[in-house]
Amino acid sequence: MSTATDAQATSQTADTAPARGGVVIDRVTKRYGDQVAVDDLSLTIEPGEFISLLGPSGCGKTTTLRMIAGFEHPDAGDIRISGTSVLAAPPYRRDVNTVFQAYALFPHLSVAENVAYGLQQRRTPKAEVREKVSAALDMVQMRRFADRKPTQLSGGQQQRIALARALVNRPAVLLLDEPLGALDRQLREEMQLELKLLQSRLGITFVFVTHDQGEALSMSDRIAIMRAGRIEQLADADTVYARPASAYVAAFVGQQNFFTGDVVEQGAAVNSPHTLLRSIHSPLSGAAQGEAAVRPENIRIAAQTDATAAPNTVGGELIGVSHLGDTMQYLVRLGADQSLIVRRPTPDAPALRVGDAVTCTWSPEHVLLFPRDAAAEEGGYVAPPTA
Repeated sequence: MSTATDAQATSQTADTAPARGGVVIDRVTKRYGDQVAVDDLSLTIEPGEFISLLGPSGCGKTTTLRMIAGFEHPDAGDIRISGTSVLAAPPYRRDVNTVFQAYALFPHLSVAENVAYGLQQRRTPKAEVREKVSAALDMVQMRRFADRKPTQLSGGQQQRIALARALVNRPAVLLLDEPLGALDRQLREEMQLELKLLQSRLGITFVFVTHDQGEALSMSDRIAIMRAGRIEQLADADTVYARPASAYVAAFVGQQNFFTGDVVEQGAAVNSPHTLLRSIHSPLSGAAQGEAAVRPENIRIAAQTDATAAPNTVGGELIGVSHLGDTMQYLVRLGADQSLIVRRPTPDAPALRVGDAVTCTWSPEHVLLFPRDAAAEEGGYVAPPTA
């Protein structure tokens, strides 16, 4: 009877044991003197998830990553990895590895020796080192470069070696601190695809820090957008882009056209100096001033045919046309204080010239309304585009 009970208890414990790779940040605060870098932050990262911490410089994203890694210690709160608090554990005792923007490869060691370095420090048997190094280099398609020195490799190849070195021990969590920032645009986009495919194949939890919204949108299962040491919104890429939680998020993720004005029509519209912007989404309540946001790709543009004022319609002068490959971008001056960015697919883009009078229109379903955010405006995140 006792044996059966013990077996049942063991089974229940195994079923409820936290999965490897889960990270819980529980009400963590980090200060540097009088400055609060991370402010009572709570975040649960699921095992095997690819999550990005996105935000401008100084928002607390890198400090958060460094606290998970153990390079910084929180002033308050707890951090748990795979269900166990790691506050008392030094970095080398945590089941994590970190990839930095500066790859920190040893120039005097070969590629294979760089990847093997951590294993050798742990006195791993030589046969096991060779096996794991080969597997790690295969993982990033770099085995044929095993005998080269890092200085003989391109930036993208060095990035792959840094990844192999971080993954050779298959950590529960891989922390990536702006690892693609030093690469050119084309190579950065290629590495984004490779990183996501690698993470999907390995099933390791990736925590990715970036200020580049394109990186976060293209790779992440979820994105935590940070502001002043807190999370402003935590959601998947589609939600963050289409339904931002605040004007700050709307401005930071993608391009937006902002109009500021009085909140009218029971909170369903913002009356700006240029036009009335109606929305079908949740009305604003309790705000006298608001921000209305419209993305450039949701605006239609045509040669001016009707000067009659109407909601979600504005006339202006075309002051710029840019060919962006698959899209055409138009810059329209609305007045002395504001301009409007419009993007249309190249095959459907109207033939317009600088100096033309144009009319821009958009649907109420594409208008997002937010309470006016003076702090975000001061930071430049919701300032309307100006000519």
